[in-house]
Amino acid sequence: MAESALLALGIWTWFLVAAVLMILELAAPGAFMFWLGLGAAATGVVSLVFVNLTWQQELLVFAVLALASAAIGRSVMRRVAARSSDSPFLNRRAEAFVGREFVLADPIVHGGGRVRIDDTVWRVTGADAPAGTRVKVTRVDGAALVVVPV
Repeated sequence: MAESALLALGIWTWFLVAAVLMILELAAPGAFMFWLGLGAAATGVVSLVFVNLTWQQELLVFAVLALASAAIGRSVMRRVAARSSDSPFLNRRAEAFVGREFVLADPIVHGGGRVRIDDTVWRVTGADAPAGTRVKVTRVDGAALVVVPV
């Protein structure tokens, strides 16, 4: 029953599929369904131009155009992600501390201690040093800041 309803729509089936895929992208974002929807819409356009395509040919056109649009989408998304951000350390907060100096909140004993930065206490590693020592962050090792005395 549903199959005959879709066949009755003819060429417009591809535009309906495109709309459904793009709506699914809104419901479950992942930037994947959009590109498939774009391939379906392009297949609809091809079906409008070449009216006598069989359903097998249309399906083949859809497969090719969906893969092409997904590849183009991946390229576009990479370029967008590669652009510099106004918040470069948004998801890498610790890396923003490299090169800065802080005062130890707790002594570094057996290579581990703590430093208070703003309202957060960070774990630090480095040479043993008493509390109150000024240290400089040289790099980040996982969730710990690697420091040297100033």
